[in-house]
Amino acid sequence: MRRGVTAPLVSGLLSDTGRQRSVNQDAGLAVESASGGLYAVADGMGGHAAGELAANLALDALSSTFLNGRKRPPERLAEAVQAANLEVMRHAVGEYAGMGTTLVALAIDRGAALLAHVGDSRAYLLRGNELTRLTEDHSWVAEQVRLGHLTEEEARDHQWRSVVSNALGGEERVRLELYGFPLRRGDRLMLCSDGLCGVVEEHDLCAMLGWGLPPDLTAQRLVDAANALGGPDNVTALVIDIGFQQPLPSYSLPLRQPDGPVYVDVLLSARRGSSPLMYLALGLVYFALMGALLFQRQSLLILLLAATLLLGLATWTARLKQARLQRALPDALKLTKAPAAPLDRHTLN
Repeated sequence: MRRGVTAPLVSGLLSDTGRQRSVNQDAGLAVESASGGLYAVADGMGGHAAGELAANLALDALSSTFLNGRKRPPERLAEAVQAANLEVMRHAVGEYAGMGTTLVALAIDRGAALLAHVGDSRAYLLRGNELTRLTEDHSWVAEQVRLGHLTEEEARDHQWRSVVSNALGGEERVRLELYGFPLRRGDRLMLCSDGLCGVVEEHDLCAMLGWGLPPDLTAQRLVDAANALGGPDNVTALVIDIGFQQPLPSYSLPLRQPDGPVYVDVLLSARRGSSPLMYLALGLVYFALMGALLFQRQSLLILLLAATLLLGLATWTARLKQARLQRALPDALKLTKAPAAPLDRHTLN
């Protein structure tokens, strides 16, 4: 599904059945607006038609909840993922019992990106000539890699590589990862199902994303590459280009949690919590006003001193926020540089 208007973003989306499947259980979403957009890829599972139904139900609920919500984008995105989870659960009865879907969703709000992730579909960022994987798979083999029991190469061909440890529809409260990071002009983002990233090597993804083709042609080349390597699974590629720099939103961006996915209510509760810095600022204002009333001769000095402290606190807070944003792309995630001899873009038809 796709609809769009003039925006500082350009995207291309393609989903393909692949060479060895008869039904496409992947689905993609690209909705653009004047201030940003909502993008998502879902990879359904559970029987001949159940996975296709789960993926499309999830994206419908995600877009409806997010686009019609009135809360700040981080909270709206978390609630939209939960709505998608409940929608899949409601339909997972009878012949559809046990169905589910992965989900990777990206909400762009002016100069920031908000990423929500459940399962083993992935998000990548190409900035300059470096490719950053923005998500860690919620799967059995990924956990074994993190524990040092498998290498990345062994995991790629492991018989249990398709076993996910987290998906929409599995339980009433979804577990997800949600974090935000600042965008730069020229950034290229990609969301994909494991039918692409599980088949095409990351250095080749980096090369193809760096060819400079428009997003729609880039998505086509990525799908072609997966199919040229056998197309063992459904494959979906969604490419988004950031056309120009925009200011960051006024709200604080959620930081990446080091311990993996958390329950949605825990995440939202943490977002609602008041900042200690806010209490400090309010306390400073209170004592300044009380001091001005009690010591009227020195009231001007007291108020000037309080204003100076508040300005210093605001400056320190802004610098702290900027430092956190710089760490929003975790160093632990793999960075891939374009290979010295990149793929020839004319070889994929």
